[in-house]
Amino acid sequence: METIFVFIVSIVLCSINKKVNPDTRILDGAHELFLRFGMKSVSMDDIAKHLGISKKTIYIAFEDKNQLVEAIANKEMHETQLTINEIASVSKNAIEEIVHTMQYMGKSFSRMNPNMIYDMQKYHPKAWSIFKNFKEHFIMQIIVKNLEKGKAEGYYRKDMNNKIMARLRLEQVEMAMNPSIFPPDQFNIVELHLQMIDHFMHGICTLKGHKLINKYRQIEED
Repeated sequence: METIFVFIVSIVLCSINKKVNPDTRILDGAHELFLRFGMKSVSMDDIAKHLGISKKTIYIAFEDKNQLVEAIANKEMHETQLTINEIASVSKNAIEEIVHTMQYMGKSFSRMNPNMIYDMQKYHPKAWSIFKNFKEHFIMQIIVKNLEKGKAEGYYRKDMNNKIMARLRLEQVEMAMNPSIFPPDQFNIVELHLQMIDHFMHGICTLKGHKLINKYRQIEED
């Protein structure tokens, strides 16, 4: 299952921007630094030095750091949407879809400086609105579709209100990214998200669904 997932992600990511243009190189280089150090602490000088180019070259492509961050946010949301859609299309069932999606998200979060989301929210409001819009529309839609699919398969409880449960899941994601609730120095963001989705899945699943979760997690039934 892990091999299939890595293969899927590789195909999707390799199909995007096969030819790396200068703007894409700047976006990727800046994103790499933001993931490692957060956004606030990385300057345009740092990005130029990291890429071995002049700061003037960056300003030809992007008028300021805000525009650069917004472009990164758009690029990341687009690539994430492609990957999640691909996972949904090849997954055998609703639970497998969640398992694969969380593996993908876990890998993404493991590379991220805990301050990155907070920095975006506080210092780059337009980029944050891109993320919020993506969450409120695309992610909401994906969750609702997964709930409908799981109900039809008999893995999820039929007495759930899909919109309420989808909203609950979205708020879990939002809460996990709030440093005032889960300080980064006290909580590992990957573990936090995995614990939350585990709790969520066990709350929505039927007995049949629980058995399938245990199968994927290689847990012996009592």
